[in-house]
Amino acid sequence: MSDIQRVAIIGCGTIGASWAALFLAQGPHRHRLRHQPGSRGNPTNPRARCPPVLARLGLAKKADAKAEDILFTTDLAEALKGAQLVQENGPERLDFKRDLFNNMAKHLSSDAIIATSSSGLTCSSIQEGMDAASKPERCVVGHPFNPPHLIPLVEVVGGWQTSAATIQRMMDFYTAIGKKAVHVQKEVVGHIANRLQAAIMREALYLLQEGVCTVEDIDDAVSNGPGLRWGVMGPSTLFHLGGGPGGVQHMADHLLGPLMSWYAPRDPVVDDGLKKKWVDGTLEMVGDRSFQDLAKQRDEELIQLLNVRKEWDEYAEQQQKQTR
Repeated sequence: MSDIQRVAIIGCGTIGASWAALFLAQGPHRHRLRHQPGSRGNPTNPRARCPPVLARLGLAKKADAKAEDILFTTDLAEALKGAQLVQENGPERLDFKRDLFNNMAKHLSSDAIIATSSSGLTCSSIQEGMDAASKPERCVVGHPFNPPHLIPLVEVVGGWQTSAATIQRMMDFYTAIGKKAVHVQKEVVGHIANRLQAAIMREALYLLQEGVCTVEDIDDAVSNGPGLRWGVMGPSTLFHLGGGPGGVQHMADHLLGPLMSWYAPRDPVVDDGLKKKWVDGTLEMVGDRSFQDLAKQRDEELIQLLNVRKEWDEYAEQQQKQTR
């Protein structure tokens, strides 16, 4: 359960609108979205894009959601009025976020939480530029995977000043709205999932630079090999299965050592030549498929996978109840 009912979303681009649609569909949350004047494009309408997807995933708990439940405004004070939680989605610039957090704090109650969707900045680095009166202990990273209304993962990361109560409230809130909240217990740039993605991209660019394979070969190898398994279970669980009857201990004793040598011996040189090779290879692979077509394919296949996983989890839960 969560005590958070009123949410302000600062930054109404793709990420902010996606958050808003999920928050609105999940319960009695009232939302205020602030669109930054002068930013590129117009504020995204979260109710036009996401409700059908949320309904198919069983995440649309609030069937009577109304347009007036979301207030769009360019006024910061108006956006933050009465908010118990702020989900901030501004530019990845440290000076910008420090100023913004200090400004937001002036319009919030002392127990309101300020969460940033930042993928590259640490909470501590933002807190270091905050005034004591801004209560940096109520600041936290709540990093989603794009799009937030569809991908369950959200990484909760506190800074050195973040209180344990803030962490717990955010874990409870995200869990209550159907997210898979992971508490990152130590700050590292990129958190968890993006670091794993970066490691894969490092290997991909090394293989491409060395002429081992093409961009399409890399994508085919991932999406038709380990990527299929990763959509069901994490790497440690899969290695446990790969160990046969001996499980993860067998893998640890016989394969873990050699596995640690199966990576690039040096960083790829990301020069203009490698960038061009990667870009050209990607565009050739994509062909004439539009951004909209690719996004639709991604979303449709993810929805089906998530629903299959949900069905299995419900079945497994019932089986466990019967064996107790």
